[in-house]
Amino acid sequence: MVLLGSFLVPVTFVAWAFERRDTGEITAGLIFSTFVTGGVLGVLGASVLESFLLHPSPWLFFGVGLIEEAVKLGALMLLTRHLRTRTLRDGMILGAAVGFGFAAFESAGYAFTALFSVDGLSLVQLVQTELLRGLLAPVGHGLWTAILGGVLFAASRPEHFRITAKVVLAYLGVSILHGLWDSMHSIALYLTLVLTEGEQYVATPHGWLVQPSTEQVNIFTALEWGGLALVSVVGIAWLLVLWRRTPRPVRVTWATPRSPVLPTLGS
Repeated sequence: MVLLGSFLVPVTFVAWAFERRDTGEITAGLIFSTFVTGGVLGVLGASVLESFLLHPSPWLFFGVGLIEEAVKLGALMLLTRHLRTRTLRDGMILGAAVGFGFAAFESAGYAFTALFSVDGLSLVQLVQTELLRGLLAPVGHGLWTAILGGVLFAASRPEHFRITAKVVLAYLGVSILHGLWDSMHSIALYLTLVLTEGEQYVATPHGWLVQPSTEQVNIFTALEWGGLALVSVVGIAWLLVLWRRTPRPVRVTWATPRSPVLPTLGS
């Protein structure tokens, strides 16, 4: 259940993107290796770097975005360094493969953690986690790394990759989207407390706990999901702008040559 729920949506989107490749160098084997290897390298590298470099702060999630997008970009460059042709569209497809691989393995970890609760194994929490992360997967890691991969391939040469100003700006842009996405819960909570009367506490056997009003719950939900939708719209619009800049593939129609008509000699 963990594997099916975590990999179904990412694999489906990678297969859909594979059918829109530009060159014959983008093979099924390359897509598979970027999905699996890129995902594993990304998750392991990001987890190690985040544990050493990040500390609790208001900018924690933006640091997560910078680290994870850098690790995915490095994995993409490592796995595609031997390609002779690099087009913007192929970069987007391979970047999406790395991003969706990262999302699949990350979702598997979250789902496995959600399985264990205070009262024992909870299939309800497992299914809820899988459904939520599956629905949000297309506008998360796959989208951000697709944008970054397209910009990287468009700026590179057959001999080597080039880290230009556009690549750096794209990296910072997707990292900001990533950070906003991860911190939207905290942002919505802060805005809710600013727009309403603030915290209301209630006494419980375990101490004083925050008791939100119905208005606060509604405002918080609207702000959180509205913020996630806004971040998604910005990312999708950015991706569509890049996609429309790619040249359309030339369709060649092969025709069977006709035999020349010989003149008929009269008597």
